[in-house]
Amino acid sequence: MMLAHYHGNIFNAEELSRSLGINSKSIKHYLDILSETFMIRQLSPWWENISKRQVKSPKIYFRDSGLLHYLLDIENKTALQHHPKLGASWEGFALEETIRCYHVEAERCYYWATHQETELDLLIFHQGKRLGFEFKHADAPKLTKSMQIAFDTLQLDELMVIYPGTRAYSLTEKIKVVNFSNFLGSVDNSLGRDRTL
Repeated sequence: MMLAHYHGNIFNAEELSRSLGINSKSIKHYLDILSETFMIRQLSPWWENISKRQVKSPKIYFRDSGLLHYLLDIENKTALQHHPKLGASWEGFALEETIRCYHVEAERCYYWATHQETELDLLIFHQGKRLGFEFKHADAPKLTKSMQIAFDTLQLDELMVIYPGTRAYSLTEKIKVVNFSNFLGSVDNSLGRDRTL
């Protein structure tokens, strides 16, 4: 139950250890078991050789949104829409689908964050390119300083802001806002797959 509240956040074994009265080594061991059974995704941090202090702990996600909602006592769509974890739930769901769609190995999926609160939800390496993703549960995502810093610092080839809305539009030449369903379809088309099969 407590682990569900870390969904979409940086994992702090020491904090959980103090709350449960279990040593942090055991906490990490249990988390590894949950990861190996595909219940939890531990998203590793990416490090660049820059002057800023970067976060080095993993972020965790429940890979099954239904299980996450059960543990958070979210019974229906209405309850989800009013829950403080709505954004994190969307982030985890869209992140899993994005990784699955690109067929990227877990070892080539990362997030990036600095202690100055600049971050990128997902960084993947695909066909020689650095692709960045932000997942926003918002009506009309806008360009943020964090997005621009992540794009420049990580030398991304493209940054896509994925949201549940209907419009697609550009924030800059290589930072684009895309509808989730259309995004999945466009990736499948580019990779020669048919999602209707």
